[in-house]
Amino acid sequence: MSAHENTWPNNIARKAVLEFQAYSARGGATNALHLDANESPWAPPPVHSTCGFNRYPEQQPSELRARLADLYGVNSAQIMIGRGADEAIEVLLRTFCESGQDCILVCPPTFGYFATCAAIQGAGVVVAPLRADFSYDGDLMKVKMRQAGPSLKMAFLCSPNNPTGNVVDPKIVEELCVDFPQTLIVIDEAYAEFSAQDSFADRLSEFPNRVVLRTLSKAYALAGVRAGVAIADERIIELMLKVLPPYPIPRPVEQAVMAALTPAAMPVHAARLKLWKSERSRMADALKASPFVNKIYPSEANFLLLDINEDAKLLRALAKYQVKIRDFRKSLPGKMRLSIGRPEENDIALAAFGVEIKPQRPQRIGEAHRKTKETDIAVRVNLDDASGTQINTGIGFYDHMLGSMAKHGGFGLVLTCEGDLEIDTHHTIEDCALALGTALANALGDKSGAGRFGSFIPMDETLAKVAVDLSGRAAMVFKGVFPTDHAGEFPAEMCPHFFESLSQTLGASIHIEVCGDNTHHMIEACFKGLGRALMPAFKREGTDIASTKGVL
Repeated sequence: MSAHENTWPNNIARKAVLEFQAYSARGGATNALHLDANESPWAPPPVHSTCGFNRYPEQQPSELRARLADLYGVNSAQIMIGRGADEAIEVLLRTFCESGQDCILVCPPTFGYFATCAAIQGAGVVVAPLRADFSYDGDLMKVKMRQAGPSLKMAFLCSPNNPTGNVVDPKIVEELCVDFPQTLIVIDEAYAEFSAQDSFADRLSEFPNRVVLRTLSKAYALAGVRAGVAIADERIIELMLKVLPPYPIPRPVEQAVMAALTPAAMPVHAARLKLWKSERSRMADALKASPFVNKIYPSEANFLLLDINEDAKLLRALAKYQVKIRDFRKSLPGKMRLSIGRPEENDIALAAFGVEIKPQRPQRIGEAHRKTKETDIAVRVNLDDASGTQINTGIGFYDHMLGSMAKHGGFGLVLTCEGDLEIDTHHTIEDCALALGTALANALGDKSGAGRFGSFIPMDETLAKVAVDLSGRAAMVFKGVFPTDHAGEFPAEMCPHFFESLSQTLGASIHIEVCGDNTHHMIEACFKGLGRALMPAFKREGTDIASTKGVL
């Protein structure tokens, strides 16, 4: 055995992986004249020439790798990006398990792809089942791992576990890492964002045989993009990269992930997660009244495992409502798994389960994302829930004005902007108004039941008159002269420009008349006044559309 095979983790890797030379790919395109990879010099029509689709990507796109490392709180060298966490499982098996010799440990019921990858690689599977309450049996795992000996290359755990939804005790993971230093302890954290448990990736330096899998398919809504990571000691990642194909991350995938994970988008993801968890709790409580449900298992994932009775009758009801859930009865007698959807989707599922719920309209939630060379903006509004407002544009006064408008308008607002404030505030103020108007318009939908009209007159020495009509036609009239040119960092001239931009994307007529002696008060009165005007305009009563035309 050569010297390099005596060092960890080389001593547990497949001999062939150590001996072969990794495929020599050029790597990502640079500013050089590339005549080295037999690519087309032209972008495919009708895609813009700057897309880079005609050039081979890096095996691990550097910007994407850095962003994911930041997201998960590790170093870039500790990340391997693949086509979903599934590919990370495949690469682990190909890197460390000799066909016909080595094996892995799994703890069923669990994610079935662990065993599938082992079968494809020709590796054995050692089983340490969960206890009757679906908790991990650490003592049994240790017994099984000792019996398997050096041929056991990795133990797979899932936290939160799929399909049971429970988490593994951190003490079990720590003991396995310490007691079996020559075995990779792999924790699949596909549903970690839905759990209060800390990630197991935070102690890699202390436990170099620990591997964590993460996916963007669940919490970040990128299941169709296929992107996930393995997080591990740099030496493990180096070996895995030898086995990983040379171009696993298509450029459209890289672009989609980077767009979805911009700093501006993160508060929107957080707001969705908050709603998701709330719906999980609501569904768990509501399903107690279902005649088809014997038990609902506690879950820290985005699903609930259910113990079912009257299976045939339930399946007919689900078919009637066109609801599909996951059937685990073959491996777990009487068990089915229900994913948590949007509130209105969950209500349909409850109806299928025979749960009577108070009829309620779906909350009017609208989102918008706007990215230009000057700004990157994400907005989420909820016209029916004013809680959870979070605003960060980089302009303190502007944040205060937007917050005041949301407060007095009675709607929730999450808005984050990364703008070119090093130049000036113009683009940030204008583009935020455009994005906000789009989000509000999306939330209003066809405006059925909305009041349409509103007006308000506020404040101190300042008098502001604001009228709004959600007519679907953009118009803005502003009358007023500010005594100074700024309120803090906010240029006074941008006040009417904000309302003009908002009217364009909201599709509203906005009329404002303001007079006073203090620019700060005048601008604040305009924003608060619009909020107060929007409140009755947004208020929903009945289902009629407030127009003789029947459409707005």
